[in-house]
Amino acid sequence: MEDTMADNYMPITSIRSGVADEVSSDLCCCTIQIVNIVLAGTSEEWVLIDTGMPHAAERIVDIAEQRFGSGARPKAIILTHGHFDHVGSVVRLVETWNVPVYAHELELPYLTGKSSYPEPDGSVEGGLIAKLSPFFPNEPINLSSHVHALPSDGTIPGMHGWRWIHTPGHTPGHISLFRDSDRSLLAGDSFVTVEQDSLYKVMTQKKQLTGPPVYFTTDWQAAWQSVKKLEQLKPALAITGHGVPMLGDELTEGLTALAHDFERIAIPDYGRYVHGAH
Repeated sequence: MEDTMADNYMPITSIRSGVADEVSSDLCCCTIQIVNIVLAGTSEEWVLIDTGMPHAAERIVDIAEQRFGSGARPKAIILTHGHFDHVGSVVRLVETWNVPVYAHELELPYLTGKSSYPEPDGSVEGGLIAKLSPFFPNEPINLSSHVHALPSDGTIPGMHGWRWIHTPGHTPGHISLFRDSDRSLLAGDSFVTVEQDSLYKVMTQKKQLTGPPVYFTTDWQAAWQSVKKLEQLKPALAITGHGVPMLGDELTEGLTALAHDFERIAIPDYGRYVHGAH
C-alpha cells in the first residue's frame, strides 16, 4: 500500500474537533479537525465510515477503543468517497487493523493509485477555504488489494439493515448509507450541515444545511439529483461529512428546501465546474 498523504497534514480545525456525538445507541459521529467519521454498530460488530484527515489514525484507534474496548477492531472500513479528508488515515488504519475497505466501484481508481481527482477549484464562488483549496491534495492513494467494490445488491459488509445508495456529483462514486428501520442517513458529502467553503463557518461550525463542498464538486446536475434522491427517503436523522448531525423537522425542512431550490442554495454562480449547471 502507498500513502501519498502521509506528509499532507492540514492545519485546519474547528471548535468541534475531538467532539463525539452519540447520535443513537449504535451511531457515534466524531469530528476530526473539520471532517466527521462515524462508528456504526456495537462492540460485537461495528464498522468505521470514512477515516478523516491525514495523521489521525492513532486518534481514531483511541476513539474506537474508548467506545468498544481495548483492542477493538471494525469488521470493515466503508468509504463514502476518496477525497483526502475522508481517506486521510485509511492506509495507516488498514495497516493497524488489517481489515477490508469497501467503496463504490467508480471510486476504486482513486483508491488504487490509478487516477487523480480533478484539481480543486480555487476560482469557484465561495469563502477563504475555497480560495485555499488548490493546496488540497487530489492525488490517489493506493490500497491495492485491500479495497473492494461494494456488493452490487446494495448491502454493506458488517452493517446489517443498512444499504448503500449511489449519490454521485461530488465525486463519480460517492455513496450515502441508509437504514430503513429508523430512517438514519449517513450522507457523506452529498450535502453537509455547514458552509464548507467559509473558514469562519467551518471553524465555528455554524449549522446550515447546504450542498456539497463547492471546490471539489465537479458535476452539479448529478449532485442535485442525488439530493433529490435522498430527500425522497425522508430521513429522520442525518450525519454528514462536515457539520453537526441534524434530525427532526430541522432536517426535513432543510433537505426539502435544498432539493427544491438547489440551484440557488448550493450551485455557485461561477467556477471551473459550474458551466451548464444552472
